[in-house]
Amino acid sequence: MKEVQEFLKSAGVYYLATVDNNKPKVRPFGTAEIFEDHLYIQTGKSKDVYKQILNNPYVELSAFKDGKWIRVEGKLISDDRVEAKKDMLDKNPSLRGMYNENDDNTIVLYFESGKATIYSFTEEAKVIEF
Repeated sequence: MKEVQEFLKSAGVYYLATVDNNKPKVRPFGTAEIFEDHLYIQTGKSKDVYKQILNNPYVELSAFKDGKWIRVEGKLISDDRVEAKKDMLDKNPSLRGMYNENDDNTIVLYFESGKATIYSFTEEAKVIEF
């Protein structure tokens, strides 16, 4: 899981795919942190992406870096605990201008189960289950 998080963070931006009315929706994200042995992301409850995840918690994300790309698939679970939100915001202080662990909008989500595959044109794909 640490390798997955490091890849996503070093890429800087990854793209999260959800489903909305049977149509794919993709948008850039940047948060990827490990808390209590789970890989977490963060968003706002008021955003469409969160509503889409509530309707269908199975997502996929992808990032590209240094000739390699990663695909992560799994089921996201909402974690509304202040401790989890604070951990995310403390590790990503640039978000504090928009989010606060005590507001009614901030939400963090973790992969209940996930599978990451790191691909390259020159190496065998590497699968990481977490």
